[in-house]
Amino acid sequence: MFHRPAEWCPVNDFEPGEVVAPSDPRIVLEGQWAQQPGLAITVNSGSRISFSFAGERVQLLFDTDGLTVAPHLWISVDDSEPELHLIERPVIVLTAETGRHTVEVVVKDVNEFVNRWNPPFDCAVVFAGLVLDVNSRLRLVGRPAGPRLEFYGDSITQGVRALSTDPESAGADGSKSYAYLTARAFGATAYQVGFGSQGIARVGNGEVPNGLESFGWNFAGSPAERIEQPQVVVLNLGVNDETLTPEQYGEYLARVRSTYGSAKLVALSPFSGKHADAIETAVKLTGDDDIVYVGTDGWITPDDCTDGLHPSVAGHAKLAARLIEALETHTDLTRR
Repeated sequence: MFHRPAEWCPVNDFEPGEVVAPSDPRIVLEGQWAQQPGLAITVNSGSRISFSFAGERVQLLFDTDGLTVAPHLWISVDDSEPELHLIERPVIVLTAETGRHTVEVVVKDVNEFVNRWNPPFDCAVVFAGLVLDVNSRLRLVGRPAGPRLEFYGDSITQGVRALSTDPESAGADGSKSYAYLTARAFGATAYQVGFGSQGIARVGNGEVPNGLESFGWNFAGSPAERIEQPQVVVLNLGVNDETLTPEQYGEYLARVRSTYGSAKLVALSPFSGKHADAIETAVKLTGDDDIVYVGTDGWITPDDCTDGLHPSVAGHAKLAARLIEALETHTDLTRR
C-alpha cells in the first residue's frame, strides 16, 4: 500500500549514517498512529513525534507518493518556537549546533476536504523514520509517564479554523485545539481524533464514516489497537447531526464502553448547546456511574470564534480551562 521514500540521497553535504524505523523505541509516537512495516501513519491533527539525538543533523523521512494536499507540521528543536513545514517532499532536514538535542513534531493539520480515510490517501502523515548523519546518534528517552486521555470529536476537536476563517489547512491547528491543550495540562499521552463535519450519524468530510462506524479505526482497514486502556475518554460529537435521539447517542456510548470497559467516559454537550437534552438523557439511561454528562452551556460565545462557530485560539484556551476544571471534578485527573 505504501512504500518508503525513494529520496535517500544526501542533501547538500549530508553524509548518511544510521537509518531508524518509526517503530524504534528511541522514537516516541503519541496519538492515533497506525503501524505498518517501516511506516507509521496518522490522519489526525494533534498527533506527535518526538526524539532526542546527539550530533548536528537528522533527516525526517515521509512517504508523499500520491498525496494531492500536503499535511502541515510544526517542528521545534530544543523547545524553540515551532516552525511550519508542509510535507511536500519526502525529506525534511534539521540542523543544529553540535550537542544533544530534542525534537518535537506535531501534526498541525491533515486536510479535512480530501480523502484521508480510504488508502491511498490524498492527505495523511506517512512517517518513514529518520536518517542521522554519520556523526550523529539517536538517544533513548523516557516514554511518557502521565495519564492516558482520548478525545473524539469533529472539526472543533481537529482545530479547524482556529487560526483564521480560512477553511483549509492554513486556518487550522490541532495544537491549538481544546483537546490538545487539555491533554498537555494533565501531562497526558493523548489520542486526539477529530473529523470535520462528522456526527454520531452523519459522515465526515474526506470520506470519513460517521462517528459510530469510524470509532475503533485509524482509517479504513486499520483497527486502532491500544496497549493500555485510557483513564478518561472525552466525547464531543453531535453538533453536525441534523437530528439526534437518546437512542442513537446511547448506541455510540455502548460502542465506546464495549471497547473501554474501565475508562471514565465524559460526554460533552456541543458547545453550541445543540442536542444537549438528548445527550444528557442518553447518559442517564446507561445507569453507568463511570459515564458522566458535562454541559458546556456558556463556556464560549460566538465572539470567541473565528466564524461564529469554530473557536479561535483564545476560544480554545477558554474551552480547555473549563474542561480541565470539569475533568478534575468528575475524574481522578490532576493538572500537572
